[in-house]
Amino acid sequence: MNRAVTLDDLMLAGIALAAGLLGAFLSRTLLRWLAKHAKRTRWSGDDVMVDALRTVVPWASMAGGAAAAAAVLPLTHTVQRHVNQCLTVLLIFVVTLSAARVVSGLVQTVTQSRSGVAGSATIFVNITRVLVLAIGFLVVLQTLGISIAPMLTALGVGGLAVALALQDTLANLFAGVHILASKTVQPGDYIRLTSGEEGYVVDINWRQTTVRQLSNNLVVIPNGQLAKTNMTNYTRPEQHQTVLVQAGVGYDSDLEHVERVTIEVVAEVMTGVAGALPDHEPAVRFHTFGDSRIGFTVILGVGEFSDQYRIKHEFIKRLHRRFREEGIRIPAPTRTVALQQGSVVIPHQRGHEVVQGGGPQHV
Repeated sequence: MNRAVTLDDLMLAGIALAAGLLGAFLSRTLLRWLAKHAKRTRWSGDDVMVDALRTVVPWASMAGGAAAAAAVLPLTHTVQRHVNQCLTVLLIFVVTLSAARVVSGLVQTVTQSRSGVAGSATIFVNITRVLVLAIGFLVVLQTLGISIAPMLTALGVGGLAVALALQDTLANLFAGVHILASKTVQPGDYIRLTSGEEGYVVDINWRQTTVRQLSNNLVVIPNGQLAKTNMTNYTRPEQHQTVLVQAGVGYDSDLEHVERVTIEVVAEVMTGVAGALPDHEPAVRFHTFGDSRIGFTVILGVGEFSDQYRIKHEFIKRLHRRFREEGIRIPAPTRTVALQQGSVVIPHQRGHEVVQGGGPQHV
């Protein structure tokens, strides 16, 4: 347009701007009311979406009012195009930020609703936020008329070089994503690796997994190494465990009596020691005719992995005391030692004397 700006044009432009501002105010008031109702629901995802809309809708209303005002003014085609581009870029920028907030908020909501992943939700939130922002940046460039094909090609070549240079870091990153997504290991689990490391998983981030040993030392394990090694998880699928304790009695013992006394001790430990399972059914299984004893296994129930040390400690003490009270003998191992140079070969127990030509010797 080549005509001059008239008073009517200015009035129409002012009305358009005022309508945009009024729409922004009304929409923000409505969304504030919706936000109060969203907080009453149990799902936190609606809070994230309403909060994002409180940013997008007012800005969209103001941008629409500005675009309408520019349309009624007698601007040249070039100026009109630049104004529309600026408003479009502004709107895309606001929508991109809001979309990144919504997506990252929803991802964080989902991860926090799943036990064990809440403490490591940052890795998923950051990845989704970066992806949404990158897509919005490309859309802005396309809107401004800048071809993104060469940029994508350069990014592809550069990305390949970066991937080769940072292959260990990327391996740890994707291994961490796989570990968290598969839920094979989660913070709070007690794990043991074939390389010897064991302890409670404290945190899993984008690069490494931190394990706290029973001695309160922290062991940092790269996620790539954790994904490749054989691992035992003592917390899954159940935290409750059974512990085997090996014992033995002499051949002259009454096995029915031994079993009855042992079961009584197991029941006493299960109900009187912290960390034991009171509803655990006592179990004693004889299994071996040894050289000097009849071996049997006692099965104990523990609440979680670290409880086994305290429970085994108490059980062995109480079982030993009861066996002494009941007259049940726990024989020491018997060995036959052959001494040369004319010595006498006799079976003996540890601490007995062996007679040789030079006099008695302790073995």
